[in-house]
Amino acid sequence: MDTSTGQRITMSPDVCGGKACIAGHRVRVLDVVVWHEHQGMTPDEIVSHVPTLTLADVHAALAYYFDHVDQIQQEMRDERLRAEELHRSHPSPLEAKLRQEGFQRAS
Repeated sequence: MDTSTGQRITMSPDVCGGKACIAGHRVRVLDVVVWHEHQGMTPDEIVSHVPTLTLADVHAALAYYFDHVDQIQQEMRDERLRAEELHRSHPSPLEAKLRQEGFQRAS
């Protein structure tokens, strides 16, 4: 727990897989970062998206991110790798059919 964000950001092994999240929610810091940095949502839009959050919660999550950039970016990479592996091991029925018919997915 980083005291610079008060008690708004917590890490517990039984909540969100031990990832940093907003206290009392199952919203990870990573989720807020993706919405803000990658999808271009403003803090107000994030609060509209998840009305149980406050602006202070969103700003605390972003402050935590900027204090722990390497950690959160590693979590993003790990999550992306897990998703890619899951996708490879469990292709959609449409992709399997296209593969059988000789089509390849555009990369």
